[in-house]
Amino acid sequence: MKHTASCLLLSMMVAGPVIAQTPPPTRETPPVAPASPGVPAPVVAPVRDPVYAACLADLRTVAEKQGVTPASFDAYTQGLAADMSVMDLLDAQPEFTTPLWDYLAALVDEQRVADGQAMLATHRDLLDRVALAYGVDAATVVAVWGVESDYGRVFGKRPLLVSLSTLSCFGRRQAFFRGEFLTTLKLLQAGDIRAEGLTGSWAGAFGHTQFMPSTYERIAVDFDADGRRNLIDSIPDALASTANYLVKSGWRTGEPWGYEVTLPPGFDVGQAGRTSRKPLTQWIAQGIARVDGQPLSVDDRNAAVLVPTGFTGPAFLVFKNYDAIYSYNAAESYALAIALLADRLRGGAGLITAWPTDDPGLGRPQRRELQTLLLARGHAIGAADGMIGTQTRRAIVVEQQRLGLQPADGRAGAKILAALKAEGPPVAPPEPRKP
Repeated sequence: MKHTASCLLLSMMVAGPVIAQTPPPTRETPPVAPASPGVPAPVVAPVRDPVYAACLADLRTVAEKQGVTPASFDAYTQGLAADMSVMDLLDAQPEFTTPLWDYLAALVDEQRVADGQAMLATHRDLLDRVALAYGVDAATVVAVWGVESDYGRVFGKRPLLVSLSTLSCFGRRQAFFRGEFLTTLKLLQAGDIRAEGLTGSWAGAFGHTQFMPSTYERIAVDFDADGRRNLIDSIPDALASTANYLVKSGWRTGEPWGYEVTLPPGFDVGQAGRTSRKPLTQWIAQGIARVDGQPLSVDDRNAAVLVPTGFTGPAFLVFKNYDAIYSYNAAESYALAIALLADRLRGGAGLITAWPTDDPGLGRPQRRELQTLLLARGHAIGAADGMIGTQTRRAIVVEQQRLGLQPADGRAGAKILAALKAEGPPVAPPEPRKP
């Protein structure tokens, strides 16, 4: 885990039940500084677990050695109580548990492409300045923004200090999360962020592009020159900080992340893998070619071949900029989502090779359509919002069983959508005849 611990949007749309998300407040107006900088108002909360309380006492000593005053520590932690529900999410990251075609269908759908193109137009001047300052193209920066928070709509609703303090005191990787918790306290004390309303993902990523606190401390920049590095309320700071992250991860200006390619017959997939690098000329000599028919530059840049779903699925030739994207959240599925969304934002048509499945995943418009069909059949699933939660999955199981679709697993895929559409609207029973 080098940046975000999980993809917040995917956890909402694909994984198990999560806390409902609502859009954050409008972010154009600069926040009002607290009356006492660095010290928030106390928060009332339940009595602490004794193990948790002892852990916080130890952290207080460590925090003081790192420059967090006892008064600040006490103010920020007063009333905190452990939230053990985060422990269940520690090993359930959707990047590693969701089929790739479902993962990408949810994150690179027509809605996110259209919204991203609108953001490119709205923030064109800002993105031009970011590109000039850091050398990262606008489409890549906006793609990260879109995948991480749906362009600022979904920041996460878990109180950051609660999640990070819980993960600091229980379960595995306590040392990592203690570092993130203490860094958050330092950012609060410095005035970069405010404790009031500070929320994010279950693992502590927050803001427009979901930086972990340690990443925030190292990488965030004050691009709007207001004296604060504010990735929550400032779009300029957030987008410039994202570009700065990619640059520090090895981004090369003007170079592609990679291409979808075709593999020659008999290609040894044992050569594939992000870290299995060869000069581009060697891959070309083996017969690898761009799937769109465009020529590959004949040079000795190191490149790798990815076959994430096997020989029959899409294959990719990737370069150094793919590694920079990958470093943002170390998962192949995540890096491909950013890269493919950026291509779509540049006007690309998307993948040419189909995924090796007869039941492709659904984007949000199709998920809403599916939910509308379920509602029409009397399933109490709430609103048709495109978010696949427990009630929607239960309703899908019922319909899969009724239609004889196997497996009856509650998955929101193309098969169940097609089957319900083919049925047409349910026929209402005839009204009883009046005497």
